[in-house]
Amino acid sequence: MPASPILSHQPLGFPWQTIDPFLFCVHHDDAYPAGNASMGPQASLQGRNLGQDFGRKDGWSMYHGQTVPGFPSHPHRGFETVTIVRQGFIDHSDSLGATARFGAGDVQWLTAGEGIVHCEMFPLRRTDSPNPVELFQIWLNLPAKNKMAEPHFTMLWNEHIHSLRVTDALGHASAVRVVAGHFATPAGSARGLPPPPASWASQNDADVAIWTLSMDARARLVLPPAAHNATRRQLYFFRGSSLEIGGHSVNVQTVTEVRAQEALELTNGDAACELLMLQGRPIGEPVAQHGPFVMNTQAEVAQAFADYRRTEFGGWPWPVRDPVHPRERGRFARHADGHVEEAPASATA
Repeated sequence: MPASPILSHQPLGFPWQTIDPFLFCVHHDDAYPAGNASMGPQASLQGRNLGQDFGRKDGWSMYHGQTVPGFPSHPHRGFETVTIVRQGFIDHSDSLGATARFGAGDVQWLTAGEGIVHCEMFPLRRTDSPNPVELFQIWLNLPAKNKMAEPHFTMLWNEHIHSLRVTDALGHASAVRVVAGHFATPAGSARGLPPPPASWASQNDADVAIWTLSMDARARLVLPPAAHNATRRQLYFFRGSSLEIGGHSVNVQTVTEVRAQEALELTNGDAACELLMLQGRPIGEPVAQHGPFVMNTQAEVAQAFADYRRTEFGGWPWPVRDPVHPRERGRFARHADGHVEEAPASATA
């Protein structure tokens, strides 16, 4: 009798639990109202624990924001963030003097490396209609040799990210968006854009892949096997009603680790569904984490705190902890070297 393709299965928590080489994933899904003159919510903030609001009152949170929702300046060292913005916008600023506005399907891949301070604010740009924000932020570990790499970010603009539409024998469609890695079927393939050079994902044998999957009702989709024997793979079923993974029924709002080395059939139920797929070969090194720092030993974590107190990782060059760009500014990135990258013009600015 063949072995089950399912290795483990559990409900989603907050944050979403992950496996090496990932650290965790957070799914932000906020139904923000219309924005005010400051691009904060046109709604009372009474009853919210401002500065620490994760309560989802009325379907949205301010997080650490006081005026605009989001995360004012905070430090990181020793890992990467991969931020996939499905709806809404993020205004980024950092201690290197770099800044950006991205959203509408864009992905920012930030290597914190030896240390960076950044902010991630969610400007509510529309004043006459709601401002929904949905994003994944995935923390990807760095191997010891690259934990002190030079920090920087790479923008993967929505228009450049490759997707593949797959239709099954009965005409039901699925769409695969490849943020990282490679997805291949007999009908075609899609490959992710190059990750930052210090990333674990930049090593071919690391087999890192990040895909978002959407399936029509009753669609069937076969996931190709991973390239490396040691690769691990998890499927996050976060939206839909019912799904079969390798012939086994799973509930929505669950995460399933599957055998990565064999092709795997997904069969959707009677409503459209969405999944996030994370896979990679484990780094296999000790992980010592305390708050925003992820190193290999507690001594290295203590050194990170000492370095931050001494240097503030270059200092904060902005006049406030939560800067946002003018309402009318479109998607762009200004890097630490002063180079300005304008997003392609074909998507919503």
